[in-house]
Amino acid sequence: MKSKRITLASFLPALILSAAAFAFAENSSTFNILKDAAGIANYTNAVKNGGASQPAVPGLNMEAVSVPTGAADNSAGGKDAAFLDMVEGQSFQYFLKCANSANGLVLDKASNSGSPDFKYSPASIAAVGFGLAAITAGAERGWIGKGEAEKRVKTTLKFFSEKMESEHGFFYHFVDMETGKRVWNCELSSMDTALFLAGALTAAQYFENPEIKDLAKKLYERADWKWMANGSQFLSMGWTPENGFLPHFWSDYNESMVMYILAMGSPTFPLTAKSWTAIRRPRGKYKDHELIISPPLFTHQFSHAFIDFRNKRDAFADYFENSVQATLANRQFCIDSSKSFKTYGKDSWGLTASIGPDGYMAYGAPPGPALHDGTVAPSAAAASIVFTPGYSISAMKHFYFRYRDELWGSYGFTDSFNLDRNFFASDAFGINQGPTVLMIENYRSGLIWKLFMSRPEVQKGMREAGFDGAAARSAVTSGPPVEMAAYFLHKRPLIKVKNIRDDLKPEDLKLAAGVWKKAKKAVKLDNKHLQNGFNRQPDYRVKADLLANSRFFF
Repeated sequence: MKSKRITLASFLPALILSAAAFAFAENSSTFNILKDAAGIANYTNAVKNGGASQPAVPGLNMEAVSVPTGAADNSAGGKDAAFLDMVEGQSFQYFLKCANSANGLVLDKASNSGSPDFKYSPASIAAVGFGLAAITAGAERGWIGKGEAEKRVKTTLKFFSEKMESEHGFFYHFVDMETGKRVWNCELSSMDTALFLAGALTAAQYFENPEIKDLAKKLYERADWKWMANGSQFLSMGWTPENGFLPHFWSDYNESMVMYILAMGSPTFPLTAKSWTAIRRPRGKYKDHELIISPPLFTHQFSHAFIDFRNKRDAFADYFENSVQATLANRQFCIDSSKSFKTYGKDSWGLTASIGPDGYMAYGAPPGPALHDGTVAPSAAAASIVFTPGYSISAMKHFYFRYRDELWGSYGFTDSFNLDRNFFASDAFGINQGPTVLMIENYRSGLIWKLFMSRPEVQKGMREAGFDGAAARSAVTSGPPVEMAAYFLHKRPLIKVKNIRDDLKPEDLKLAAGVWKKAKKAVKLDNKHLQNGFNRQPDYRVKADLLANSRFFF
């Protein structure tokens, strides 16, 4: 197995985090560090090819280590442990500082520098769920006292139980940070409620406090999954008091697996296994990677943050191996597209839902009709650490060392960046920082998996879904895959064209009105329509002509 040569600084203590200074040694280069995570200012690492770094600050002990591309050392004293401790711990700060201690609500997003502003964005109930699970890791690692962690969890669950707006046990997607009231006329969200409940059940397994256990149990039992199905075998994406149920269902393979497991395991309003069986699982193939199609990487990560799918399969797939293949395909596509977009490369990959130069987008990679524009989300690589540890750690180190000034902040990695557009996001998002914490912790100790999987309701849901514990090597074993041929900008043919005057009308082009209307409809969507592709979500709007962005769709 090939390995990279990396120079690793010894780690310096800093308040609640281990901090470090690193430098790559693939090529001779110099890194000027203004300030590292421990507060050491103004030093330079001169890196010689194949040799050790020469620190300009006395007392920094640099040593060379090797990081394999396909595996990583996660032992307590391993060479990656201190770096992962720093990334996980800094990301955990989001759920300490961006949470309202009076009610447990967590900001949907926050500026990744300075102090949090509770008016900057509303709270996200999915972020609350990730935070409830993350706080168990924080307590276990000493980033927050166990007493304080227990108090925060109890406060959160009591607020959701007594004061949060809800309907049939489901909560609104976004709420006011102070009051918990619905904002933006958003929907009661089935998926986001499921993520909140997953976090609540995880926390209840960690703390011995009987009130926490009782609150989590009652909140879970309150969710009426049958009502949310609205007569369908699938769960609706949501409900609003103005218009009732949304006309969209969780009918395709995506991040909703944890929601269906919770729904089937419910002691009060359970769904049957028919819902799980009916989910569409279209197979696709990109290069050597065969998997169930769902282009954004988060769809292959969210459920795995809670459910330990290792060495398990149902009648359809080994979902852990499926996520391995999805991550490898995502990375390979970035490598293949690196001549088209500066951001992409073997250590710069991760296409998932994130903020981009043109707004929040459901970025993804083949197989499937993927949307991309050169924007990479560090959290996408980080949250795949359980699937591709070596590649994920190498990517995180690349983001940290190469772009620390632009990408690293109060809560770890900022959301995304795009070198072609000179774009570096200024915000961190709770639904990206959360999986970063949970997946790194699962990689290091398996804590979140152990807690969530120990719930009897989860075990019931897994049995209903038909998991027999016998994993197969192939990700999916039924139906032929659809081979996906990606389109690459750097391979496009050069075509000379003449500009058409803006004042031309359909009649000038001698096209029948019906032909023109049909053609126009095929290439244009307005902001009332959902984005094309798999796992369409109400939040992902297309506000420009598809024609102008057609090079990003395939």
